[in-house]
Amino acid sequence: MANQDHTQLAGLTEAEVLDRRRRGQGNNVRLDTSRSYADIIRHNVLNLINIILFVIGGVMIAIGRVGDAVTTVGLIIFNVIIGVYQEIRAKRQLDQIALLTRPKITVMREGHEKTVDPSELVVGDVIVMRAGDQMVVDGVVIGGGKVEVDESMLTGESDSIIKAAGDDILSGSFCIAGSALYEATRVGEESFANKLTANARKFAIAHTPLQREINFLLRLLLLLAIFIGSTMFVGAIISGLPFLRQVQMAAVVAGLVPNGLFFMVILAYAMGALRIVQRGALVQQSNAVESLSNVTVLCTDKTGTLTANKINYHDVYPVEIEPDRLKHLIGTFARSASATNKTSEALIAGLEGEKLTPVDEVPFSSALKWSALAFDQGDMRGVYVLGALSMLQDKLEVSQDAVAQIEQWSDAGLRVLVFAHHAADVPLHNAAGKPELPALTLLGAVSLSDELRPFLKETIAGFSANGIALKVISGDNPQTVAALARQAGFAGELKYVSGTDLGKMDDAQFAQVAAETTVFGRITPDQKERLVDTLQQQGHYVAMIGDGVNDVLSLKKANLGIAMESGSAATRGVADMILIGDSFNALPAAFSEGQRIVNGMKDILRLFLTRVAYAALMIIAIDLIGLGFPFIPKQNSLLVGIGVGLPTLGLAVWARPGPVPKRGMLREIARFVVPAAMSISFFGVIVYALAFTVGIINALAINVTPDTVSSFQEYIGIDYTLTTVTAYQAEVAHLVAQTALTSFTVFASLILVVFVEPPIQFFVAGDEFSGDWRPTLLAIGLFVVYMIIVLAEPLRSFFEMIDLPLLAYVGLGAITLIWMLLLRRAWRHSWLERFLQIDRM
Repeated sequence: MANQDHTQLAGLTEAEVLDRRRRGQGNNVRLDTSRSYADIIRHNVLNLINIILFVIGGVMIAIGRVGDAVTTVGLIIFNVIIGVYQEIRAKRQLDQIALLTRPKITVMREGHEKTVDPSELVVGDVIVMRAGDQMVVDGVVIGGGKVEVDESMLTGESDSIIKAAGDDILSGSFCIAGSALYEATRVGEESFANKLTANARKFAIAHTPLQREINFLLRLLLLLAIFIGSTMFVGAIISGLPFLRQVQMAAVVAGLVPNGLFFMVILAYAMGALRIVQRGALVQQSNAVESLSNVTVLCTDKTGTLTANKINYHDVYPVEIEPDRLKHLIGTFARSASATNKTSEALIAGLEGEKLTPVDEVPFSSALKWSALAFDQGDMRGVYVLGALSMLQDKLEVSQDAVAQIEQWSDAGLRVLVFAHHAADVPLHNAAGKPELPALTLLGAVSLSDELRPFLKETIAGFSANGIALKVISGDNPQTVAALARQAGFAGELKYVSGTDLGKMDDAQFAQVAAETTVFGRITPDQKERLVDTLQQQGHYVAMIGDGVNDVLSLKKANLGIAMESGSAATRGVADMILIGDSFNALPAAFSEGQRIVNGMKDILRLFLTRVAYAALMIIAIDLIGLGFPFIPKQNSLLVGIGVGLPTLGLAVWARPGPVPKRGMLREIARFVVPAAMSISFFGVIVYALAFTVGIINALAINVTPDTVSSFQEYIGIDYTLTTVTAYQAEVAHLVAQTALTSFTVFASLILVVFVEPPIQFFVAGDEFSGDWRPTLLAIGLFVVYMIIVLAEPLRSFFEMIDLPLLAYVGLGAITLIWMLLLRRAWRHSWLERFLQIDRM
């Protein structure tokens, strides 16, 4: 740019800058997120079940039952820490969304160039644009300069645009060639880029189908726990139950809401994210990997997403000229232009030539769709034009053979330009300075290919094989996009539509076209978002892949947003997953990981829900027959830890990918849970009643002395006095029954682990054959651990269980075997479905 332009356009004075900043015309952007740190902590800590358990834990500590308090609320505290950490991490990522990097901006102030931070800009500032600069505010070009601007991050249009005096400049675009001045007209929240991304900064928790089903179950279990707890609390008060026993009952009932399930979900997501990052994808939202397994429609941008935003030379088609001569002419033309773009860079890389100085030039623009150079020297004398046939066909004649070749290339997804010549050295502009071409002679055509992303074809084929519908939503010409989609591996006849046509449709027509069409071209950011929303309303689970600012709204709207690493900061910020190195290779692996998570959680839910169901049934049944309460907190924690917690940890680690049920898991899980829970509770009540009876009989034979009572009270840690022999005998009987019931339920729970992942055909009943011996070996190991606990006096004492004779464990083993065979038969012969007269689940 000439120095006189700078001096003529002196820019603002410092006083004017200060005045405009005081009037609120500065480029300060302060968009608040919708969740504060206090909101995050409140959400994770102060939910109903946590409050109940914290209160119970506090009461236990107050009465000296620290061990009970630890076993009751320890896992809850761990869950809270993990949840708060993850949500604060997500908040910080969203707060750091910056559509614009923080470059230093060159402005004109008081006649001199000055480098400032973007936040120091105000309305009316005169900003200097040079090649490589990013525009940080909106404005209009002033002065005599010209620049070539890339707006693909905003519009999806891959072609660069020439900007001259009077043309608008949008924040978020890049100057790729030339230099000019522009005056800032919209700054801060009013700029195009900040308006486009404002909604992206709003925090939202998007739950997957698995999370929604788990939350639904947890709410039901919370209602169940409240009902059981409130009725038993009233009964305890009426019967005069000691306060310690009331608190212990409350802890066990509150434990019916399986907070350990939260931990297993967090663990499954963390392992999935760890596995997938090794394959080239960064997971920003913890549920993103699992979310991918639910996708039914995958939408993707074209420029920068399907393509690598790079063009390669393909071939030439000569017309009455030697091929080598045509290649040399085109190579020289590309090297001689004053500004380069992706097309000229591809021609320079693919063709030989020399750099000459033209006497006149018309640079390429998206409006003209052609560029021209005029030379006055040697064998290059004359006018040469390179551009789209549709924009030049009134200036030249094209043979049918040439048209056929051009159509063949276009149908194959290639970009095609024609190259034409006028022998005389004539001006390229008329008297008014407007571009004007003479009659031309066609020399040939040149084809160029968009470079596809690595592993793109394999990824598309994989998703298609899994029944996922693919749609391309782009700012480019729909016919060009459709051809490229075919090149990328999209199968079948591709229907396409333009954004202009969509804009004329009513809601019903729009919805029908959204469902039936594969390629959408000339689409605005708002239309992208509307397409995603429409597909979601039709029941689809939508994933969106994009890289530009024009993709931000649709990525945020989609059930799963995937960004390219090379994309804009705003796009990466709102995405749930980022493809490192812009490679699609991670997506098939992520899809398998999602299946692994869902299948693992399916097994985990079976064990957790079975435990909750049989515990609730036994609490109600044993209370109804007047035999007290089946567990105390320490026994319950032992049962949950060995019977459910550690086995589900193994199941989460060893889960395998495979088909995911599309109709929801609850129906499938119910087939396992209902027979298992009902049978365990039935046999458990029998075990408890028999053990209680035996305990009473044995207690009657004991010579009860004050020392005996005192020793017993110290052993089980009760803070109330047993004033009568009958009270002592009842406590002994309860302890015998609780120990026997805990043992039986641990045995049954470990056998359920084998049924969940059957290592041999004998155990195939409640689930499909697995062949994986690891869960079974884990169950055997945990059985050994449990037997060590009940046989070692210090451990048995800590968990407040009594020493049962060996014959008792043999009897419990026999009862467990009978239960196992009956349950296996019930599953295999569909007793539940036949009784309910419903189809097999």
